[in-house]
Parts: sequence; structure tokens; C-alpha cells
Amino acid sequence: MRLKRPRLRLDPESYRSLHKAILERDRWRCQFCGSLIALEVHHMKFRSELGDDAEDNLITLCRSCHQKVHQR
Repeated sequence: MRLKRPRLRLDPESYRSLHKAILERDRWRCQFCGSLIALEVHHMKFRSELGDDAEDNLITLCRSCHQKVHQR
């Protein structure tokens, strides 16, 4: 039997700090279309699929691109 790896899920205050760090890392631009408005941080591997709250799993997207990703 395979053991599950616990996922990294930050407390709300730590997540807010990471959220800001991701926006700064991505220069406050959607990484798909380059928009500077309505920015959100997206989990590339969804939390529902045990995606971590980790810098290498997060990307900045505008609301429109974020919605498109979740519609697929």
C-alpha cells in the first residue's frame, strides 16, 4: 500500500504573505495574457488534487484566464 504524502497547506496569514510574494515574483502580470488587472493566484495542481500551497505550484493569472483554466 502506498502512503499519502501530506500536502502543504498554509495558515491564512502565511498564505496571504505567499500570495503577495507570487504577485511580486510574476511582476503583477497575468502569466498567460500579460494583463495587469483583476489578478489572482492559481494553484497549477489544484488543492482538490492535493496541490500544495507552495511557490512552485502557484502562478499569477487575471480573472479571465483563471476562469478559462478552471473550465477545462
